[in-house]
Amino acid sequence: MAKKLYKITFLNHTKVYELYARQVAASSLWGFTEVGELVFDVHDGVVIDPTEERLRDEFGATQVLHLPMQSIVRIEEVERKGQSAIRDAATGEKVVTPFPLPAKPR
Repeated sequence: MAKKLYKITFLNHTKVYELYARQVAASSLWGFTEVGELVFDVHDGVVIDPTEERLRDEFGATQVLHLPMQSIVRIEEVERKGQSAIRDAATGEKVVTPFPLPAKPR
């Protein structure tokens, strides 16, 4: 039997984050939900999703994430992983960090 996969949507600093994880449970810290075994895409090719990279940089070394219950928008049990995202909380538009452009020659 395949291990369960959850899509966790939560608010963080005026942004809505969508992450995938294998474990979700009530935390031993009162008022928090425990999210563990975060799942990130592994890209071996040339195309890299900047949002996925940003999330991996921020949460890649995290063993367990304790989220305040009031910040959680939704937790869904899903069959397969979709695209992780960071959205603006007010507009719902994806926040994409563009690749840095080379400096103009002087």
